[in-house]
Amino acid sequence: MNKEEYTRLLAETLPRVIHTEDEHKRLVKEVEKLMDLGEELTDEQAEVFDLLVTLIEQYEDKHYQLKAATPHDILNELMLAKELKQKDLIEVFGYKGITSEVINGKRSISKNQAKALGEFFHVSPALFL
Repeated sequence: MNKEEYTRLLAETLPRVIHTEDEHKRLVKEVEKLMDLGEELTDEQAEVFDLLVTLIEQYEDKHYQLKAATPHDILNELMLAKELKQKDLIEVFGYKGITSEVINGKRSISKNQAKALGEFFHVSPALFL
């Protein structure tokens, strides 16, 4: 690795711990520039790329944490993805009232209902427990 070239790239990109959204955006743009080089990336550029990605991941892990999806969230997303209405799931739950309560989060999903939902959506029943 050419230390002079690496130093020049560091001076150009100025990598540092990210504290603001503007800094995050700036470093993401630098990473995108390096990604555009693809296979033509030099060893020095690859080192800077790895450093920038590490800094970006560190910032995103701290600031963009996703909350875990609940069984009701998963059910609603699957319904949305398949463009289903509440009435389309009555056969799974057996009754209109129970279907409404489960979909609206007023009633938890039982093991039997999770199994039926898994079969209906062709996914693991564990998603609904």
